[in-house]
Amino acid sequence: VGKRLERVDARAKVLGTARYVDDLPFEDLLHLEVVRSPHPHARVLGVEAGEARAMPGVQAVLTAADVPGENLVPLVIPDLTILAAERVRYVGDPVALVVADSPARARAAAAAVRVDYEVLEAVFDPLEALEEDAPTITVGAGAQDAAHGGAHGGKNLFNHLQVKKGDPARGFAEAERVVEKEYRTPYQAHAYLETQGVVAVPGPDGDFTIYGSLQCPFYVHAAVARILGVPGNKVRVVQVGTGGAFGGKEDVPSIVAGLAALGAWATGRPVKHVLERSEDFATMSKRHPAVVRIKAGARADGTLCALEARVYLDSGGYATLSPVVLYRAVTHAAGPYRWPHVFVDGYAVATNKVPCGAFRGFGTLQVIFALESALDELADGLGIDPFDLRVHNALRVGDETATGQHLGESVGFLETLARAREASDYDRKRALYRTWKDGPRRRGIGIGCLLYGVGLGAKGKFIDRTGAHVQVYADGSVTVGIGHAEMGQGLRTVVSQMAAEELGVPWGRVRCLDGDTSRVPDSGPTVASRATVMAGNAVRDACRQIRAQLLAEAAELLEASPEELELADGALRVKEDPARSAPVLDVIARAAQNRRPLTATGYRLPADTWWDDAAGQGKAYEVYTYATNVCEVEVDTETGEVRVLGLVAAHDLGKAINPTLAEGQIEGGTLQGLGFALSEEMHLRQGVILNPRFATYIIPTALDAPEITPVLVEHPYSGGPYGAKGIGEPPIMGIAPCVTNAIRNATGARLREVPATPERVRAALAEPSDPPPETREA
Repeated sequence: VGKRLERVDARAKVLGTARYVDDLPFEDLLHLEVVRSPHPHARVLGVEAGEARAMPGVQAVLTAADVPGENLVPLVIPDLTILAAERVRYVGDPVALVVADSPARARAAAAAVRVDYEVLEAVFDPLEALEEDAPTITVGAGAQDAAHGGAHGGKNLFNHLQVKKGDPARGFAEAERVVEKEYRTPYQAHAYLETQGVVAVPGPDGDFTIYGSLQCPFYVHAAVARILGVPGNKVRVVQVGTGGAFGGKEDVPSIVAGLAALGAWATGRPVKHVLERSEDFATMSKRHPAVVRIKAGARADGTLCALEARVYLDSGGYATLSPVVLYRAVTHAAGPYRWPHVFVDGYAVATNKVPCGAFRGFGTLQVIFALESALDELADGLGIDPFDLRVHNALRVGDETATGQHLGESVGFLETLARAREASDYDRKRALYRTWKDGPRRRGIGIGCLLYGVGLGAKGKFIDRTGAHVQVYADGSVTVGIGHAEMGQGLRTVVSQMAAEELGVPWGRVRCLDGDTSRVPDSGPTVASRATVMAGNAVRDACRQIRAQLLAEAAELLEASPEELELADGALRVKEDPARSAPVLDVIARAAQNRRPLTATGYRLPADTWWDDAAGQGKAYEVYTYATNVCEVEVDTETGEVRVLGLVAAHDLGKAINPTLAEGQIEGGTLQGLGFALSEEMHLRQGVILNPRFATYIIPTALDAPEITPVLVEHPYSGGPYGAKGIGEPPIMGIAPCVTNAIRNATGARLREVPATPERVRAALAEPSDPPPETREA
């Protein structure tokens, strides 16, 4: 633990020997094509598939009427059908599926299926969807909304949540400066290199095995069993090599696998369902577009007084994970700062667009962009350096969050501020850039901060558990099975490191297996930066059970009690007489010969969390990570082009199990955040995505990557393995405001909508705006 060891899957990926879904060979393999709605909102009056069924090579055509179990994908709200039975809610909604002996024949047959629709009025803007006269997409959240005092009666509302602390009216009365603005963020596509894909294989006794590119095997397991109407012991889900996910393979694979499983059930043959890139872009889940309205007030010395935020998430046609995305958005809207008075009002709204689901950051990027922009606007108005404003109000150990949660340990925010400030040379460069110019080019430096609740939190605790299985062989080799997914983040590597640390065996002797629901207990989803904490603690629990057997064996060998022994340097030895020792590998061989149990299952439940909906308060998450980003930009004031010169990202992750992998997460997430900040945007017309390919959806490439400087800050968490918290999601979260705040510093132009494309930058430059004032310390 703590060493920069090589990733266990690195060589296979570099050499091209790693196998993904599309590489798996199966005899009699069939291919699946989906018949999708061309309308954003319509009734399904009938489906005519006779012509398609008669075409060469076609093995099955299925509609909602053919589903043997429940026509339902089990997610937070039970509103998503696997095949639309009565109504479609977005362009791309599945209506039927075709299975044929080749992809070309499946496509041709899908085109021959005739669906009779009654087109309905659609709504595409979340604010318009909440109006009384808007078309009705859903009324499912009415009772819940009424319980929260909502004003919209539940129409087109998947969820409504609030955070309430103190008396904001009183706080604003005490403020000497108030900023009230609206901020907007767009759809963002996950842009994983491997598209969604599964293969469903029927077995000889009515069982089914799903091989998939996915990050939540147990979600898929539950969905397939429910759709096919079979018991859980008839379904096995195996996660194979996954070429990126970023949240996009949390909820969606349940749909992809459910369709493939239906095809396998109907034909009795293996069915592959791998999406083409344009279909994946056009129909799979996205980051929620958002409208965030912020009102923030502070005293003249920079002390924050009050915050009000209204958050509107555009959820698309179905709820999927929107209710819990909204929970994370509202609980993070106040950031890592001390606010005495807070009111956050959040809405997850239905529209007739492609549904939104999980995406790295999970509702936080939208509110962080708004808050961090508003704080800079406050600092401008007060004449205070934005860095000093944040230091002055930073959460510390002993403080209370906006949700009323006491922070008793592991609060490294101040250190991230100090180290990012130093590493970026912020003070010198901010002074220099006040006057720096090169023709039309201007330079600036900006800041963006965040806190992030690790794990599923109080609203997700009903599925928050983790199991791990560890087996030690007589030769000292070890296999570890975990219920979480390796999807490029290096999880199998850090889990192997922790198992080796606990057992005292050489790291190279530990093998972490691919995810398989038949091997380990349900461990919930691989999301929310929870895998290292949850899987790590479960593996440690299992290893400690085995280590107790090794201590008992060594005690007999060394003629001592187990309490007198310790594990150190690959040996079990007497604490008071280290010369009396035995190598761990020898003790393992002896324990195996004496038939001691060297297999164990470990568990981890999260620390207790709770949430009071009515009060808008609670212990929202068990622990938080913190980060400070500092970004330098150069802006061409003639073209509006923004070039990022460098970015420092300081993250308090508790403890870096493998520092190289942690730095890699920071670098990758930061670059993904730059895409959200500068270029990535889905364009839609009447619910149709107009740029569903990499040629027109622009993500950063290696040539766009600036020098990214990761800074690891370690404030250990007592509930984490070796003090670790999480690092998967935070790197992407604070980048957009960091960039736009730097643009403001460079040019005086304030962008309240991202991405900061050249067109938006030029428009902002054309608006009347005073340059940032001279600043003073808070």
